[in-house]
Amino acid sequence: MVKLSLDSTFAALSDPTRRAILARLALGKTSVTELAQPFAMSLPAVSKHLKVLERAGLIARGREAQWRPCRIEPRALKDIDDWLAHYRRFFDESFDRLDAYLQKLQAKERTKERNNRGPKRKDRKDARNKQPRS
Repeated sequence: MVKLSLDSTFAALSDPTRRAILARLALGKTSVTELAQPFAMSLPAVSKHLKVLERAGLIARGREAQWRPCRIEPRALKDIDDWLAHYRRFFDESFDRLDAYLQKLQAKERTKERNNRGPKRKDRKDARNKQPRS
């Protein structure tokens, strides 16, 4: 059941217009007419987007007299966040391992550079001391 819910949620979120509608609804409930204003599409087209969001459980629409307010439904977003938490942990742990590995490589490189500089300087001094003076 969660998979079906996630499938419809991600399908609804795949459209940039619907994501923009959700971003607007995150600010508070508003009417369909107000939601449609920033888009270059008809009111029925916006209503179709709202139906997709509603079927996915991302928004709820109500009726207050003549006003039909829409509001975001945080539960569906929570389900997505819970699903993503597993992957977030995976990437955090992977990045931590990568960071530790890079620090280890950098430490080896610094040690190698220090070791390479030391003998070269000594060799130069020895070479200068061995040259005959005129």
